[in-house]
Amino acid sequence: MAGPLDINDDMQRMVLRKGEATAKGGHAFQRLLQLAETRDSGQVRRVALFIAATYNGEAFPFDLFELRAVDEAISDDMLLCIDALRRGQSDLHSLVPDGDRRVRAVIEQWGLKWPEAQ
Repeated sequence: MAGPLDINDDMQRMVLRKGEATAKGGHAFQRLLQLAETRDSGQVRRVALFIAATYNGEAFPFDLFELRAVDEAISDDMLLCIDALRRGQSDLHSLVPDGDRRVRAVIEQWGLKWPEAQ
């Protein structure tokens, strides 16, 4: 049976893991965002779709099989972002400078369409 000290240790480890995942996810998101802002290829279109999905998953669904269609470094960054989202401390776009505006610009730049209002 776990005692109070065990529970506190578990909570501290969880907080540390959340912070680490958030930091790694923020750095990965910055790299992906920079790719989508500056490059033009099929892989980078998938990056733009991924970025849009992290911003608004209902409006921009992302097929996880797309992870197979990008370079390993890109998919590794996507997985770091997913882990940060899973830990739920921050929205990814809030972890990078001017993230909200930049993500909206990527959505527009890549011609991704917001769903029509019902």
